[in-house]
Amino acid sequence: MMAFPVPRPQAPRFPSHQIRSFASGQGAVRAVRFNVDGNYCLTCGSDKSLKLWNPHRGTLLKTYYGHGYEVLDAAGSCDNSQVCSCGADKTVVLWDVATGKLVRKFRGHGGKVNCVQFNEESTVIVSGSIDTSIRCWDCRSRTSEPIQILKEAKDGVSSVKVSDHEILSGSVDGRIRRYDLRMGQLFVDFVGSPISSVCFSRDSQCSLSSSLDSTLRLLDKETGELLGDYMGHKNTEYKLDCCFNECDTHVVSGSEDGCVYFWDLVKGSLAVTLSVGKGVVQSLSYHPTEPCLLTATQGAVQLWGDENCEADTPSTS
Repeated sequence: MMAFPVPRPQAPRFPSHQIRSFASGQGAVRAVRFNVDGNYCLTCGSDKSLKLWNPHRGTLLKTYYGHGYEVLDAAGSCDNSQVCSCGADKTVVLWDVATGKLVRKFRGHGGKVNCVQFNEESTVIVSGSIDTSIRCWDCRSRTSEPIQILKEAKDGVSSVKVSDHEILSGSVDGRIRRYDLRMGQLFVDFVGSPISSVCFSRDSQCSLSSSLDSTLRLLDKETGELLGDYMGHKNTEYKLDCCFNECDTHVVSGSEDGCVYFWDLVKGSLAVTLSVGKGVVQSLSYHPTEPCLLTATQGAVQLWGDENCEADTPSTS
């Protein structure tokens, strides 16, 4: 029987070409987020608005008004029919995408709400606040009370991510907390520096955190073992996003020097540096399946792709 050589792995494709840049018209963009299939995105503005875009065409589809202060984070539901958002007005808001109407406003946090996520079925919204709590809100219930409050953090909760049975959170107290909702267990990893962003790897085996000592750390999710740390960017003051690329080969972070940095996940070496602009690259969002990246700096959003990506031309109608 003939043995066939193992095909060489394809070289990673980086979103190193700026496909388009567009002004959001929202003051500073606090967060930019792809939807679940990567066809649309949400931008959160310091002008209290939330906007839905087709970033590939640079077209605005809808504007949502209802927050009393700046909007800090948002997420789309699994079927794209609803959006949740949170802001400095201490509220979490559920929106109907098609009509643009506010469906529910959840109050209960004692300070600004930094981060928000849907659970996998988009029936529960999980929010993290400067008040040190994580609250879980039932989208279908008529009651305004949260169904669960997690109060283990000793300082503000800066970032939350949700998998099918886990909540991952990062806090200014320098700790990453992972709640296993099936087992009712809490796992804590101490980093030391205030954490600004956390996320799961796409294979759910690892967690990545960004902290104010200008370091990203990759941890084995089950054991808490440090698998790698990544440096070279600048992050000492601002809450910056970090993430994995679409195939878990590289980790990515915004930076206070106006760039986005890509590191090789295994080697830890710096692979690519994207120069975005002069301001802090506060937010970024990676496409779920393509080498495609959204960045936000000051009042503008940039869409990046590899050399095979081409911009859609906005319709003139």
